[in-house]
Amino acid sequence: MGGYILAIDQGTTSSRAIIFDGQQQIADASHKEFKQYFPKSGWVEHDPEEIWQTVLSTVEDAIAKAGIKAGDLSAIGITNQRETVVVWDRKTGNPIHNAIVWQDRRTASYCDRLKKQGLEKTFTRKTGLLLDPYFSGTKLNWLLTNIDRAQARAAKGELCFGTIDTFLIWRLTGGKSFVTDATNASRTLLYNIAENAWDDELLKILKVPRAMLPEVKDCAADFGVTDTALFGAAIPILGVAGDQQAATIGQACFKPGMLKSTYGTGCFALLNTGKDMVRSKNRLLTTIAYKLDGETTYALEGSIFVAGAAVQWLRDGLKVIKAAPDTGTLAASADPTQDVYLVPAFTGLGAPHWDPDARGAIFGMTRNTGPAEFARAALEAVCYQTRDLLEAMHKDWRNNGKETVLRVDGGMVASDWTMQRLSDLLDAPVDRPVILETTALGVAWLAGSRAGVWPKQEDFAKSWARDRRFEPAMDEKTRKAKFKGWRNAVKRTLS
Repeated sequence: MGGYILAIDQGTTSSRAIIFDGQQQIADASHKEFKQYFPKSGWVEHDPEEIWQTVLSTVEDAIAKAGIKAGDLSAIGITNQRETVVVWDRKTGNPIHNAIVWQDRRTASYCDRLKKQGLEKTFTRKTGLLLDPYFSGTKLNWLLTNIDRAQARAAKGELCFGTIDTFLIWRLTGGKSFVTDATNASRTLLYNIAENAWDDELLKILKVPRAMLPEVKDCAADFGVTDTALFGAAIPILGVAGDQQAATIGQACFKPGMLKSTYGTGCFALLNTGKDMVRSKNRLLTTIAYKLDGETTYALEGSIFVAGAAVQWLRDGLKVIKAAPDTGTLAASADPTQDVYLVPAFTGLGAPHWDPDARGAIFGMTRNTGPAEFARAALEAVCYQTRDLLEAMHKDWRNNGKETVLRVDGGMVASDWTMQRLSDLLDAPVDRPVILETTALGVAWLAGSRAGVWPKQEDFAKSWARDRRFEPAMDEKTRKAKFKGWRNAVKRTLS
């Protein structure tokens, strides 16, 4: 069959289908954006039916563009925006409400109530997570509480809960597979990452009936086969991982101490800690990096809610750029004497601050401040936030040596200016890979290796190829002064 693998990458703003050949190279791809819904301040929703249609159309388009047939595909891997919640009718497959997106903050007050009851330590001990609206559990509670008869119907087993991977697998298999993987389960506030099981105590606190939960599998497993009526062939689904864990796999960060950071809508840094489930003392998350052959590998994760979304804001909100790639060129022309800081807390601040009530702010403006300075501030904000995460990681886990090499991926890393500034502000090398679609590559490897047509882990890791390494060139005095200004800006922004 040639070793062709289809990777479905269902993201926050678009769905992508990427076909890899037997040499792990991209044969062809298709992507389609979908609408973002903002019904109230701080609320973010997606239409699950629109997501489903974009997945179908991009898969069909990618197959056609690659010049192959569905029957030529050895397997499918699925990666997805994590923490986004869908609830649907078990009989009809129809969602009972729009999907509530990971960025949504509507459950902030509910999280505060749970914290005041002293429950955050319980959640953190079992899940590695914090009580924040970011995670799936409180979103699910909101749906069960606010949608008519949802709680009663869920208790009767009439409703299904899932993150986007589960919803897509359900649809792809014609409702025959109701499953998820360990990485997506680990982001729900409902899953005990030490025991690798749904946790009855947490389900009771959040009032979630066990009857509506999917079966949890390893990242490389048999997740079902596609309904022949969809693409003309029954294709096995053999790999699933949440987007950030998939990128960790695609970057071949299989050894403890290896570190990657993905720059998409948000920014997410993961540090592989091996079998060691490190308990963070610096407001980072302990999470499952991947689970293979029954063995769990853990990671420390830092989550930044706004990275590429700040560039979208420049384009769609301020309209100071026409296209995202223009940002680096504009930033390079900024006045070097102006220290302008953007704290992009549009939906609160993530790690290590975890302040859902913080809102975006700009500091240091003068009469001469213009689009170039805004562009530079937006890109530098991503770099500063990454440094915040890496400093916290170094404090939590000291086994990673003195030198940090950061492997990067995501749409923003195509900008040489941004990656050089990232290296400058981190004072560390930044490695950009040849294949930037590492999220899709990660689940393609899970599926391909499971199907027996792609190499095993060690050989896959050897195939990772670097496009360019960025080395720090900024003097220490400038770096310290700029970071001090950033810390001051954040302090003024925190609620």
